[in-house]
Amino acid sequence: MLRSLRYGEADRILHLYTRDRGRVGAIAKGVRRARSRFGGRLEPFFRLDIELHEGRSELMTVTGAQTRDGYAAMRADGAALDAASRSCDAVLRLFDTGEGHADVFNLLCNRLALLAAPSPADRACASAREGELAFRLKLMHAAGLAPQLAACATCGEREHLVGFSGAAGGVVCAACEAGSFPIDEQACSFMVAALGSALRDVPRGEARHLAQAERAISVTLEHHANVRLIAAAA
Repeated sequence: MLRSLRYGEADRILHLYTRDRGRVGAIAKGVRRARSRFGGRLEPFFRLDIELHEGRSELMTVTGAQTRDGYAAMRADGAALDAASRSCDAVLRLFDTGEGHADVFNLLCNRLALLAAPSPADRACASAREGELAFRLKLMHAAGLAPQLAACATCGEREHLVGFSGAAGGVVCAACEAGSFPIDEQACSFMVAALGSALRDVPRGEARHLAQAERAISVTLEHHANVRLIAAAA
């Protein structure tokens, strides 16, 4: 579950992300009552087997739910919980359609599992800025918005890549740098490595280069998808 909102006296509106139908909106009636049969499982960041009734309303109605994974360790770790919130928000903003995308579903489940790792050190690594940026880059790849990093996005030049252009969708050379911002080679290398590695193997990066990578992600999404994400962890 990506998000839930209080509705009326005892209900909740749920934003769900499913393997087969993408984003789904649903209402859980009476879930906030003390004796609700759903207990506390209809909360954000639970992985559920959920039963839905589809009527005439845009919102489906929750008729049953079983917990697949509650990611308990994550819920006792403030940094991990905050990272999970930003990750789910990114999915909600980038994939706000009723079209299924199994790769995104699996990526999100993997991300939450890493944030709920038994070891505090593993959770800290997953919730660090590197892990968050790697997750966003992989979401961009799934959406067909991954930045061009191997050659100038304007002319194809493979050397003297000095800037990043959101409009062009990637790095640009010195001859095409108008309208771009400066980017270091190390920031580009981080993004390349993050796209090519598993989430649990994301490389470390210096704050300066991570800030440049985050800016590259932000300007690309704002220009090509009209999406603005919450700032990543510092």
